[in-house]
Amino acid sequence: MTACIADTVCGKETHDDNYSNQMTDEQRLLRHLLDQYEKAVRPVKNASNTVVVKMGMTMTNIFDMDEKNQVLTINAWLDQEWKDEWLVWDLEESGGIESIRVPCDLIWLPDIFTILPFADDYTIGSTHSRAILFYDGTVFWPQPAQLRSTCKTDVTYFPFDSQHCAIKFGSWTYHGVQMDITNRSANVDLSYYMESGEFDLVRAFQKRRAVKYTCCMEPYPDVTFYIHIRRKTLYYLYNVVFPCSMMSTLTLFVFILPPDSNEKVALGITVLLAFSVFMLAIAEKMPETSDSIPLIAIYLTVVMLLTSISVVMTVMVLNFHHRGPFDSPVPEWVRVLVLQKLRNFLKVHLQYPLSGKNDFLMPNGQPGEICSRKIIDFKSRNQLDNQLLWLQETEFVSVDKRLTARRTRRSIDLQVRFRKILQTFLKRQETNELYQMLTNEWRQVAYVIDRLLFGIFLICTVIITVILLVIIPIKYRSSDDLLDENSNWYV
Repeated sequence: MTACIADTVCGKETHDDNYSNQMTDEQRLLRHLLDQYEKAVRPVKNASNTVVVKMGMTMTNIFDMDEKNQVLTINAWLDQEWKDEWLVWDLEESGGIESIRVPCDLIWLPDIFTILPFADDYTIGSTHSRAILFYDGTVFWPQPAQLRSTCKTDVTYFPFDSQHCAIKFGSWTYHGVQMDITNRSANVDLSYYMESGEFDLVRAFQKRRAVKYTCCMEPYPDVTFYIHIRRKTLYYLYNVVFPCSMMSTLTLFVFILPPDSNEKVALGITVLLAFSVFMLAIAEKMPETSDSIPLIAIYLTVVMLLTSISVVMTVMVLNFHHRGPFDSPVPEWVRVLVLQKLRNFLKVHLQYPLSGKNDFLMPNGQPGEICSRKIIDFKSRNQLDNQLLWLQETEFVSVDKRLTARRTRRSIDLQVRFRKILQTFLKRQETNELYQMLTNEWRQVAYVIDRLLFGIFLICTVIITVILLVIIPIKYRSSDDLLDENSNWYV
């Protein structure tokens, strides 16, 4: 029995020796390092020693910036480096091997997580990554990850805005005496960064801090990565800003459109509805917050206000334009202010002849219903009367003595009747022309007011567009660049 056991042990040792002889230097080294290695405790031989973890980031791209939920998502490599006192070997004994790659789940790893609230776990793909071990005990772990962290967005200057986001990392269980976290480099590594189609990466750097809480004496260090991104405006210029500017110019055509076309109010309301659609589209993208109002929303609101006012003014102009002869005449102060001063100031040509001051006055001098106005000159009227009287006298002289007195009276009655008919026709013609002149005068007032409103709204539209879409964004970009140079925005 003893001999059998001895043979079995000898056979096993022989098999192990044969397997050991067949292993490569790297396999023997890995077997030597991980034999009796405990990954659950800190990799120090003296418990009073501190594990110093150097942390950095290699940023690859900006995956998404969700303004509505205020979440920033980036793809990066979290570079972590520390000393493991149990993973040290001699170069001569290992055949000159300086470094080996091992699965990260076989060695001790620092429990570093994002401290700020985030939506999902950030360690995407970490269990499949490998760590690099160097002969002096240095462990380098380039952990691939998709980082999702809350980022308080400021959409005041949207779509010309910039966002300043911070992602803070720290140990979840170790304090600063047990594990210290420091910067591996001052700035984020952008060697493998791919440009985003929506945002420009202005700057990315990191800062280390050590915070002491009231509960504990030891400090708790953390490393915060600050990311400054700026929105690319080309997409929004072509899809939001330019269409809004073009629609704002349509408001001006409300005052150019002739009132007789009956489409002035319809055009204004159509433009107003179009602005409402753009406002809803922007509201769906913006976060539901009352901290700030987007610049483009302010622009749309102001232009919508101007469009609403233009609709009201158009109704007033149409009311003037369609006033008939049975309405009150144009007041004297309106005639002086609009038809004289404003018309001369705006260089508007008269479309209709202007009436006199007393054309629409009652005999008592008060404005009221239309009175007879002498459209036909008095001299012409007197000439007509004289001709009729001359015909009457001539008839009496030239009448044949053989005509009876009855026939003579009949002829005179016909002449008098003809005269009355002619006078009635002239009065009717005079009244029609008077009615038309009153209507035309109100139309002239509407035309001048239309041109005045066109000038006012043109100036207001240009000023609002230049201030909100040109001056303010340029000043904001300048101040934002200055703030970034001073590096004060992360404080």
